[in-house]
Amino acid sequence: MDDNDVRPERFGLRSPGVDALRLAVVGAGRIGANHAEIVARRIPGVRLVAVADPVESAAQRLASELGAEPASLEDVLARDDVDGVLISAPARAHADLVVAAAAAGKHVFCEKPMAVTLADAERAVGAAEEAGVVLQVGFNRRFAPGFVASRARIDDGQVGNPQILRSLTRDPGPFAGDPARVPQWTIFLETLIHDFDILCWLNPGATPQRVHAFADALVSPEARSRGHLDTAVVSIQFDNGAIATADANFSALYGYDVRAEVFGSKGMVTTGNARATDMTFYDADGIHTDTSRRDTDLLRSAYVAELTAFADSILHGSPVRATGAEARTALSIALAAIRSVETGATVAIADVDTAVHGLSTGAA
Repeated sequence: MDDNDVRPERFGLRSPGVDALRLAVVGAGRIGANHAEIVARRIPGVRLVAVADPVESAAQRLASELGAEPASLEDVLARDDVDGVLISAPARAHADLVVAAAAAGKHVFCEKPMAVTLADAERAVGAAEEAGVVLQVGFNRRFAPGFVASRARIDDGQVGNPQILRSLTRDPGPFAGDPARVPQWTIFLETLIHDFDILCWLNPGATPQRVHAFADALVSPEARSRGHLDTAVVSIQFDNGAIATADANFSALYGYDVRAEVFGSKGMVTTGNARATDMTFYDADGIHTDTSRRDTDLLRSAYVAELTAFADSILHGSPVRATGAEARTALSIALAAIRSVETGATVAIADVDTAVHGLSTGAA
């Protein structure tokens, strides 16, 4: 059978006569616009039908640009011509939106973090399971070619037993944001959450056990007294003995920088950099490379691949490659890191798991 055949009778889409998987975007901000453009223009057999955002003008503008319809959240969830939703609203709304979409029978792609408390994470996962819908979380590094190649080397045994792992995220600088508008603990819940996930993914079969974290306001020290944190280093110990570190900073002057490394008993793999291309320019002033200034540029192929994988899971039943359960694991590391910063102590993941409602995340 032709792999490009997307007839509903092949894939079990709910409404007869449709010729594509129909998706809606909830949240028309920077990442939502990126996802909407990919769905509308870059994935064959998938169609963007609606855009929802509390700011109606934002939904109207993006929908008009991409040939979709502006809609309210309630309309999106009620429409028969929406098979799935892409959630790219503010992080603290994610869990409620996942639950609402699942209850409406919509497949769900949710940007990270899926939730900011473990109770909400479990609620979101449970809702998707009960509804029997696909739930994929936006951990895009799992889909970046270099990270995929690294995982393949690990799976093939060429790296041996992982012993030391490292992941980093450095947002492009100079930091121009207003620290007062950055929700508390963002560096753990929304930035390093990527690193926590990829460290688990690059150490397959292992479970994080203990976490120790340091964090400070080094980019914007004047905001330290208000609880703003822009620099952090986290150590994680796994049950297979591997020790990992993750670090983040909000102001890398040279560009957006994402990297990872796994050192094992047989070898080492590294992946990621800030380079926009593989061009290197040599002149009298030195050696120069172009760097990416946005995640949507540096990881462009990964964004396309993760949304393609979401569509494949719905259409073909292929395994979800970034599950809600895995998102919960990454969140448990983030919450342990927060507690470590608050207490100055090493925190056991088990203690966070057994006190699901006992940690403030700064959520409203």
